Amino acid sequence: MTNDATRRPGAAFALGLAMLVAGVAAFLVPLRHAGPYGIPGRGLVGGLLGFGLAAVLLAPRIPRAARVAAMAASPVVLFLALYGALAELEEVVVLHAPDAELRLWIVDHDGTEWVSMSREKARAHGLDGARLELLRAGVTRCVVPRIVDDAVANRRTFDLRQEKYAVQRLGGWIGMFGDGPGPDTITLRLDPCDAAPAR
Repeated sequence: MTNDATRRPGAAFALGLAMLVAGVAAFLVPLRHAGPYGIPGRGLVGGLLGFGLAAVLLAPRIPRAARVAAMAASPVVLFLALYGALAELEEVVVLHAPDAELRLWIVDHDGTEWVSMSREKARAHGLDGARLELLRAGVTRCVVPRIVDDAVANRRTFDLRQEKYAVQRLGGWIGMFGDGPGPDTITLRLDPCDAAPAR
C-alpha cells in the first residue's frame, strides 16, 4: 500500500511530464540553427533545472516535502525552459563580442541588418565600432556594429521584430516587452567590415 507522504499525485505527474518536455525543447530547439551555434545559457539553465524537477515529480516514491518544493518551483523553471526554447524557434544570430557570444534577434531594412539591445549591454561588451564576427544562417562574416541614436530607428527595429518574431508578440501580450522600445534601448546597424567607414 502506497504511503500518502510519498504517493505521486496526478497533478505532479502531469507537471513532471511538462517539465521533461520543456527541458528537452530547451536543448533541442537551438540545434535547428545552421552552423556552429551552441546551447544558449538560458536554455542550458532552464533545461537542466527542468530535468531535475521532472525527476523529482515523476519519481514513484519521493518525500512529500521534496515534491511540494518541486511543484512550487515549477512555474519559474517552466517559464525559463519554455522561453529559452521559444526564443530560438525563429532566426537567431550570434555576434561574437570580445568577451561574450551574444545571441540576438535580427531584422533587415533597406539591405542593412539591425539588432537592438540596452545601451548598457552594448557599452559593456564594447560593440560600437568594433570589428566582430557575425554568425547568421550558418555563415560567419565580419561586421562593424554602429549605435544609431535615433528614436525612429529604434521604433522601426522594434516594429520589424514585432512582425518577424512571434515570441516578441507573445511577450507583448503578457507585458514582457511593452508596446515599444524601452528608454534605454538602442539600435545597432551592422555594417560589413569591407564597407564600414573608418572612424
